[in-house]
Amino acid sequence: MAGISTTNVWPNYSSANVEKAARSTTKELGKDEFLKIMITQLQNQDPMQPMEDKEFIAQMAQFSALEQTMNMANQISALRYSPGMVAMTLGMNVTWIETDKQGNTQTKSGIVDSVVTRDGVPYVKIGATEVKMDEVTSISLPSSGGGSEVDAGE
Repeated sequence: MAGISTTNVWPNYSSANVEKAARSTTKELGKDEFLKIMITQLQNQDPMQPMEDKEFIAQMAQFSALEQTMNMANQISALRYSPGMVAMTLGMNVTWIETDKQGNTQTKSGIVDSVVTRDGVPYVKIGATEVKMDEVTSISLPSSGGGSEVDAGE
């Protein structure tokens, strides 16, 4: 039988995505870890003194609250990078802190000309300079007569 490529069928399982997922480690307990702990607790409980209904309901409520909090955090993070939110910076004066190779920091500002997204990360473009949205420290209305050149602060 001829080899059939699964690239179109399973794009999320590409070797690059699998390697990236294997490398990413987290030090936080998430909903999966919480559920594993609860299942282990249920499996290892004393049959003569089983968990009371109140305790089980309380743990399920905690699990539900944890799951909803994590979902809300993911939605807020997605909103932060939504094209509409980033596009609102067009024509606005933005400020950011830039660090040179020697470790010296300098506050810079300029008027946003365009917005670029690469690998899911939005950048604002001021003249020839591109700045990650995460590095922008302030957004304000432009002062009169300002151009798109980058101004160095103090």
